[in-house]
Amino acid sequence: MTQTAAPAPRPPLTPAGPAPGSEFTPLLREVRGQGLLEHRAGWYVRTISLNLLALAAVLTGVALLGESWWAVLLAPPLAVLSARTAFVGHDAGHSQITADRRVARLIGLVHGNLLLGMGYAWWNEKHNRHHANPNHTGKDPDVAADVLVFTGHQAAGRTGFRAWLTRHQAGLFLPLTLLEGIALKVYGFQDLRNHPWRVRLVEGGLLTAHVAGYTALLLAFLTPWQALAFAAVHQGLFGLHLGLAFAPNHKGMEMPDPEGPRWGHLRRQVLTSRNIRGGPVTDWLLGGLNYQIEHHLFPSMPRPHLRLARPLVRAHCARLGVPYTETGAVDSYRQVFAHLHEVGEGLRPAA
Repeated sequence: MTQTAAPAPRPPLTPAGPAPGSEFTPLLREVRGQGLLEHRAGWYVRTISLNLLALAAVLTGVALLGESWWAVLLAPPLAVLSARTAFVGHDAGHSQITADRRVARLIGLVHGNLLLGMGYAWWNEKHNRHHANPNHTGKDPDVAADVLVFTGHQAAGRTGFRAWLTRHQAGLFLPLTLLEGIALKVYGFQDLRNHPWRVRLVEGGLLTAHVAGYTALLLAFLTPWQALAFAAVHQGLFGLHLGLAFAPNHKGMEMPDPEGPRWGHLRRQVLTSRNIRGGPVTDWLLGGLNYQIEHHLFPSMPRPHLRLARPLVRAHCARLGVPYTETGAVDSYRQVFAHLHEVGEGLRPAA
């Protein structure tokens, strides 16, 4: 079934129908039979090459404009291209680009650490834990209580400034994403202490090279104030873009009871994920993450194959009676903000 507004009532939090393992197996067999798990090296070579050329073009524009405030107008397109760079690193981490782990890691290190200043090892470990148990409190790091909270249980007992944040988190969500670009850099450096010295040397060296190169490049062609303005716009919009790409995927979707029965792979991924309806522009802007259900069912599936797997997954879910949630972009954000607002309801005074 396709949902165009708020998700319909969910089934009970217990596995239903066939044994959990058998629900996914026929779909896996069908997807594999159509070759949708095979790698698309040519597609990724073209995508990566075009993105690198576009990045070079923007930076060349900054150099040509020199000490001019007009150069700040190039920060928004650089933010969009930075998000594309992050999507490539994401795909590399999932082995979507190649099955060769060394090559995938090299691609991830270049796109994450060197070009973005985002720790590849940190992101990979965190993101894989998310994929294993999406929207599971206590298991999924993306729904851990922090600045934002995602359940009434997490909100209960918050006082002072944290309570204020929770009460207003729906309205604060987008402004907070403006800080995500900087936060990703900080997390990458902080995570270095959790790795052996060889990983620290490689990842830390590339992270340092990014910060030094980024700073030197801006100061080489812009005045300090222009460089600061450029960096603020670039990093802010980069964080906002990533927030808009990742937020609709799971927030406001099913959150299984940590003490309840464990779902099989298909239900664990489908019931906690939301697809965003759209065309080629949506696919490009969201880096294929708009096919979140298919991506979670088949993390190593190359990005261009996700849209091809969509009708197969929808039909399979319909046969099983498993809700398949898909909505438009605007409605997906409405659901996200409504969920964040509802979580903070208990901390707001009664009308």
